[in-house]
Amino acid sequence: MGRYVIRRLLWTVLVVLVVTLLTFVVFYVMPPGNPSVRFAGKQPTPELIAQVEKQLGLDRSLPEQYAHFLRRLFLGDGTECPLVYRPLCSIESVENFVVLDTGGCATGVSGCGWPGLGMSFDSRTAVRQELIERTPRTLSLIFGAAVIWLVVGVSIGVISALKRRTIWDRLAMGFALFGISAPVFWLGLVALWIFTVKLPFSDSLGTGYVEFGNDPVGWFTHLILPWTVLALLYAAFYARMTRGNLIDTMGEDYIRTARAKGLPERRVIFKHGLRASLTPIVTMFGLDVALLVGGAVITETVFNIQGLGNYAVQSAVSADLPAMTGVVVIVAFAVAFMNLVVDIVYAYLDPRVRYS
Repeated sequence: MGRYVIRRLLWTVLVVLVVTLLTFVVFYVMPPGNPSVRFAGKQPTPELIAQVEKQLGLDRSLPEQYAHFLRRLFLGDGTECPLVYRPLCSIESVENFVVLDTGGCATGVSGCGWPGLGMSFDSRTAVRQELIERTPRTLSLIFGAAVIWLVVGVSIGVISALKRRTIWDRLAMGFALFGISAPVFWLGLVALWIFTVKLPFSDSLGTGYVEFGNDPVGWFTHLILPWTVLALLYAAFYARMTRGNLIDTMGEDYIRTARAKGLPERRVIFKHGLRASLTPIVTMFGLDVALLVGGAVITETVFNIQGLGNYAVQSAVSADLPAMTGVVVIVAFAVAFMNLVVDIVYAYLDPRVRYS
């Protein structure tokens, strides 16, 4: 087991490295123009562009730039934390500023450290600090919704599989059809209209995000609607998948053998049938959770949750290359890590899978 986990960890590191290489090529090599011009602001002088290129390491060769990118990513910004250019700042009123040749001045960026993800072209703040602030919001949204859709989806799927061609089966599949068909943004707006406008307890609900450490009750009440809306779509998929897998599994020979041995039906269903039918669900669950790290854009927008998805859209619209790179790296790590977890859980659930 230990050797298996180590091999999977090494493979995860390799995948992240490949993704960083592709990200670097797509964002820094393929786009036309000089990224330093985007960083230097409006109507920069040639001297300022040259100085920004030197600060960002863009005056080096492409292999050297990628090696510098990797070193900062895994070792942190350190003393090479980039400088903020502020053409209008006053050297007399601000401490620890560095005078530039152009007559402006610059100061170190707060929030730099490990991992070194550079500095936003727009906000002139460390991307790492921005991700640290936004990641808990997205993770709170994802894992809360994941618990709901996993419990609700699997439960409905089991009931539907065991009660085939009954009213319960029809209701379950009707729920699944509604969940798959209804757009997330429509569900979100309808939920806001019903629970924050029409119902008498609307004061206990709200949009936005509240820190769990500051107000656990407020954290829960502000996220219960986004959790439910986001979970409804996935619960529908999981219900249909669980139903189909469990129906197929319950017709296997080893299920009939277990019943012939006199095992209780509950044990046959949950220990032998459901356990084997959940392996595809585990794979889906891991990928869904990982991809939502940067993909819950609509839900975050409707409920005003300033998470990673919202940050990714803003960065793409403004062509903020370091911010986009940071989001891509985080999502790639999340996908690789969840694949590792899925492989381990899959091997536990299915005895036919070997760690070797």
